[in-house]
Amino acid sequence: MVKTVHSYCTLLHANPRQESDRMATKTKPRKQREGWGRVRKLPSGRFQASYQGPDIAVHNASTTFQTMTDARGWLVTERQLIDAGKWSPPKSRATLQRAETLAAYAEPWLANRTLKPRTRDLYQRLLDQKILPDLGPLPLKGITPLTVRTWHATLDLDHPTRRAHAYALLRTILGTAVTDGLISSNPCVIRGAGQTKREHKIQPASAADLDAIVAALPERYGCMVLLASWCAMRWGELVELRRSDLDLKNGKVKVRRSAQVVNGQVVVGPPKSDAGVRDIAIPPHLIPVIRAHVDRFAGWGREGLVFPAAQSGQQLAHGTFFKTWDAARKASGRPDLRFHDLRHTGAVMAAQTGATLAELMGRLGHSTPAMAIRYQHVAQDRDQEIARRLSAMVVTK
Repeated sequence: MVKTVHSYCTLLHANPRQESDRMATKTKPRKQREGWGRVRKLPSGRFQASYQGPDIAVHNASTTFQTMTDARGWLVTERQLIDAGKWSPPKSRATLQRAETLAAYAEPWLANRTLKPRTRDLYQRLLDQKILPDLGPLPLKGITPLTVRTWHATLDLDHPTRRAHAYALLRTILGTAVTDGLISSNPCVIRGAGQTKREHKIQPASAADLDAIVAALPERYGCMVLLASWCAMRWGELVELRRSDLDLKNGKVKVRRSAQVVNGQVVVGPPKSDAGVRDIAIPPHLIPVIRAHVDRFAGWGREGLVFPAAQSGQQLAHGTFFKTWDAARKASGRPDLRFHDLRHTGAVMAAQTGATLAELMGRLGHSTPAMAIRYQHVAQDRDQEIARRLSAMVVTK
């Protein structure tokens, strides 16, 4: 035994490097830890990359990589998408990348958008009627600026607003395709094509016009017209107004919901925007009119509709009211006045009191100054009043 140990020690001192190499072959190389995600070598010799996404699920690359550097590069790209807020699961992106035509891409694009029911309905109709019949069968990469210009040149020439909406929708869809890496640039480059110009020149109603229209309407509708004008409320906000939304003691109407007609069905939801949720101060002269209307025509209980349909007691139907409205506006001598123009009337009257732009935005429920400015108009004879006040500033000696 002593001889055997002596022999081993002699051999070790004689060739220490050989023993060190032998021990090294028994130790597996330590795996390098990834900074984010995971890369592992497969039996085939290729590399697989994976990571835990913002949805807490583990996501693998849709393909394997020849080198570890390529696998890590994929992880870096995925992390950049997460940090930029543009991430979606790799499998869903791979599905989009396999979409060969605009029609195949547009369907999941619309399905995955968070939209209000009326907006979704509008987008679907624009796709079905204006965009996909001509451009739907084309490959995404085959849609060029020339293709878009040719399509736009004959698109709905008699309806410029609808034409602008269709172009803007196509531009948005193809902009997402650029973000998804399916096309290198957006072919929608026609300057101003997505902007709308007002087709209807609005002449706000005067106080005399309002009196004449209210007189021509059935009594149950007069209060609605007055609130639409003096409080600048939308049609959808009025037909969904409940008793509990009226605070007549403090002279306020609370706007919390709006009703819209989508595919012939009434859909109740939040107002048009976050700014649409608001409390509107009611001009004091309307308080007695509103009280009298509520006592006679409103539904029962705190949640009773303020302007219910006469027969059903449910939301007032758009078509039922507007037959009556059309007759009243013609009888008053203002056949051009649309119901929505009453909102413009309210904006003009508020502006004439000296309200600031911010105050107008709050009253009308707008989130941007540009939208509030669209509702301001020069009232008839207002320029003469300005000229008179300018003269009054002159001090005569």
